Amino acid sequence: MQPVRAQLFETRAEQAYLIDADTGTVLFAKNENDLVPPASLAKLMTMEVVFNAIRSGRLTLEDTFEVSENAWRTGGAMSRTSTMFAELKSSIRLEDLIQGVIVQSANDGCIIIAEGMAGSEENFARLMTERAREIGLTRSVFGNSSGLPHPDSKVSMKDLVTLARHIQATYPEFYRFYSQKDFTWNKILQRNRNPLLGLDIGVDGLKTGFTEESGYAIVASINREGRRLFLAMGGMTSERERAEESRKILEWGIRAFERKTLFAEDETIGKLSVYGGAGSAIVRARGAVDIFIPITNPDRLAARITYGWPLRAPLEAGTQVGVLKVYIGDTLSQETPLYVVERVEKGPLYSQALDALLELAQFWL
Repeated sequence: MQPVRAQLFETRAEQAYLIDADTGTVLFAKNENDLVPPASLAKLMTMEVVFNAIRSGRLTLEDTFEVSENAWRTGGAMSRTSTMFAELKSSIRLEDLIQGVIVQSANDGCIIIAEGMAGSEENFARLMTERAREIGLTRSVFGNSSGLPHPDSKVSMKDLVTLARHIQATYPEFYRFYSQKDFTWNKILQRNRNPLLGLDIGVDGLKTGFTEESGYAIVASINREGRRLFLAMGGMTSERERAEESRKILEWGIRAFERKTLFAEDETIGKLSVYGGAGSAIVRARGAVDIFIPITNPDRLAARITYGWPLRAPLEAGTQVGVLKVYIGDTLSQETPLYVVERVEKGPLYSQALDALLELAQFWL
């Protein structure tokens, strides 16, 4: 059984991951690295690929895409899945397709985009997985654009939070679509499927999903009281349970923690030995190191520096050489990169020879 982060909290979800957006503090985690079918949560990755293409100038919101028979049959009204009811062989503006995918969870919209951008869903899915690695999703794989059942498609809650956080921070001009309450296409109005949007608790995105294999899931973000949290949860048994569990953990995350500064901006965090160097490497973070800790019943707070030994001289200022890992209890709750403050020159020959003997002793031990 995996311990939860920071403070005792119970959830019926099989997987969950909750972080504070500003500090990266892990507030809660449960089986966050388990790989499960993404269902419609895959559409978050589809939209990231689209947003990135618009940002780079390869697409515009006014570009149009044709509705193929494959898209119409696989994701349209005939499929009896979530759809925007795109008409066969019609042309649809990209901005309308984006709203269909985000607000209506339209499978036909995903396929239309995939075919228009990459020629086929298979090609587009490869782009999705490649792009996922570029933005820090370490384990997730995408087999199609819609999240319809596919043997290759697997995601983790940790990766989904990374993705949601990236979308909100990188594409604020498009993130607004995730809080859009409804969208009408082909004279059919459909409401956003995110049950948290109407609760007036500060939730402004992102997506729900369901598969027979892994149950009900959600990726959500709350922006309240000057804080933003990101949540991914899966393995719930009903729409009602999904709404209740996600609301409870988001409310808990907002009210049950207080911010603490561990190291001020420009404060020295540690000194690391440098092989063959004239001195030690002074290391700092880039900015203050803040973390959220439980208001009640806090566990022991501890921090340690990890780095690859040996660091070798000369060592340039600004080089990332290690990571500050902060633990609440026995659980890793935050990781912050550490950088060299001042250049470390090579030391005299006798110092280098002594370091060589120490390295040899380490090898034999």
